[in-house]
Amino acid sequence: MVLDEVWRGLDGVDALSGPQGAPLRRTVKLILDPLVIRPMQHPLCAGSVLDADGVTLLTSLVLARSDALRACASWFTVLKQARRALRITEGNAQDLYFQRCFELATLHGEPGADARERAAAVLREVHEGTGGRTTTALKNLVTEPNRLAELTSLIESAWRARPVANSGARELASALTELLDASTLAREGDPADAGPLLDELIEDEVGTHRGIALWRPHPRHGADDLGLTVHECPPRPVVGATASTATLALPFDRSIYERVFTVLQGSIDRTDLPDLPTLVSTEVTRSCSPWGLLDESLRVTAAAGCELALGFSPLDGTSPSSKPFVTGLPGARGAEDSGRRVAATPSTTPRADEPGPGSRAHAVVNARWRREAYVLQARRYSVHLGEEVSGPLAAVAAELRTPWRPYLRRLWVRLHGRDVRELAVFDPVELWDLLDGVARSVMLDHRTRVKQALTVAMDDVEEARAS
Repeated sequence: MVLDEVWRGLDGVDALSGPQGAPLRRTVKLILDPLVIRPMQHPLCAGSVLDADGVTLLTSLVLARSDALRACASWFTVLKQARRALRITEGNAQDLYFQRCFELATLHGEPGADARERAAAVLREVHEGTGGRTTTALKNLVTEPNRLAELTSLIESAWRARPVANSGARELASALTELLDASTLAREGDPADAGPLLDELIEDEVGTHRGIALWRPHPRHGADDLGLTVHECPPRPVVGATASTATLALPFDRSIYERVFTVLQGSIDRTDLPDLPTLVSTEVTRSCSPWGLLDESLRVTAAAGCELALGFSPLDGTSPSSKPFVTGLPGARGAEDSGRRVAATPSTTPRADEPGPGSRAHAVVNARWRREAYVLQARRYSVHLGEEVSGPLAAVAAELRTPWRPYLRRLWVRLHGRDVRELAVFDPVELWDLLDGVARSVMLDHRTRVKQALTVAMDDVEEARAS
């Protein structure tokens, strides 16, 4: 909310703002956090709740770069105009240009007489470095009749050749939890057990065995329960020819085209990727492999992440009598509690599917989750009003009741991107940083969505009072 207030005090940054005037999510992710606020250099600004010194510092950092931010917004407008004039449709403009616009703003200030020429040069640099790896070329490749028949045949052969076993969904839970706990200790400088344990699990193909189990139906903790497919069992992949980042299928339900499309869309420099025919044919093999991944260390990481996610319990410790502390939300009661903060009390009773109170890894993530200010707001809202309400806060609250689903979907995307680039995980600290980073990402997403919902709700209240 602090950043919101500071941002709304700036003028000339509409191109970097949402409809309600708040900074866009990508503005925060690509510009404000890494280039302006820099939480790693300014720890006072790193927390989700800032003290007075943190508020002062964050405000001063943003205001100090206000001229650059205004110029950045102007450059983004110029680049979008040049993009349309050149009929460029590849990639998301915000992802591709935001940081380049801030660079232009820092070096040149507001766009001048030569702005169009500079913008065209940036666009050429960004888009001509793809080496032919474009979504248009991908569509042409997979829709060519002979290639389509070849790819369909490859999928059928690879799908028939899958290994089948009667493994239980969580037969290897204890070994994976041991790896998670050892990895947290390694992160704190005690790597005695984590390295050998990770090597052992990779050698024993623990990730592969867990992935094979997900091809079978399970009453609990199957691929559908984990949020990786809408089907009881993952279906055989199809080639496909369309994709949209707004309507992507769940990980195990994605077509070959969707899988490669997301890789291209998420790559700033596509020249480090294999050529398109290789990328597509390899993706066929990958899509018919356990977890939809080829590298065993990444399969182990996925299995460990699954075990971590199934122990998430952000809603534990919530009293049924908790009330929302923000007025003006649809159906909200308890206006007399406006402004109060209620501390979360961790539950002493573990869930049936949770490894238990002795799991160090789960304690680390759950403790952070339970003290998230914005998530606490959604939690109180959910507990007080129940499941019959709808809207942004209710959607976040629903995800908090099954937190492993958004977590595992996001983890799979990251592991898939690493698999395509052949970036294995052999260090326990790296494994934990990856898993913990995804948890932080999910929390940040929830925080942003709750903040946006509360901002809209408070605006509606102010408008109602004014009328």
